[in-house]
Amino acid sequence: MNDARQVVTADPAADPAADAVAADTGAADTGATGPGDRAAAAMTIIRLFRAMERVDAGLTPQQYRMLKLVGDGGERSARLAERLAVAKPTLTATADGLVAAGLLSRATDVADRRVVRLCLTPQGQAAVDRAEAAYAGWLDAVLTAAGDPGRPLRDLAVLDAGLDLRWMARHGATAAASATPAEPA
Repeated sequence: MNDARQVVTADPAADPAADAVAADTGAADTGATGPGDRAAAAMTIIRLFRAMERVDAGLTPQQYRMLKLVGDGGERSARLAERLAVAKPTLTATADGLVAAGLLSRATDVADRRVVRLCLTPQGQAAVDRAEAAYAGWLDAVLTAAGDPGRPLRDLAVLDAGLDLRWMARHGATAAASATPAEPA
């Protein structure tokens, strides 16, 4: 997949974006929880995402997220759009590109022929595997530069659980019973 992204290497010493992300925001290890600290943390999350957009993973983060969720099992477009927190036309445009690239296929649901599901192809799985390796390599370099790789990973797991709880609270018990949120909005 070709696009005009700036390529970021996995070496934080050669990567100004990763170097900037690893820089101290002033809120680290202070125990402070004021609005300024939360704003600084939000800015760091945004910087991390922007830096990840420039990782040479062969897929954009949006394409990666879609392929990853479809890889969990064939998905209906409406459900996938909800899980990705995007409008259905946005999902359709992205899916069309991934189908054209041979990374996804569309299959009619055997139980309801009106339903079309998106399915990951073997080429799509290979693209996901390459992207995971690229993103993990980039993140490993950033975490290593930060000095304590385990701590941010534990903190991210806590944040992920918090996102899941917010998603379940907003979507009610029926949504929580039908599926685990993979991409809470």
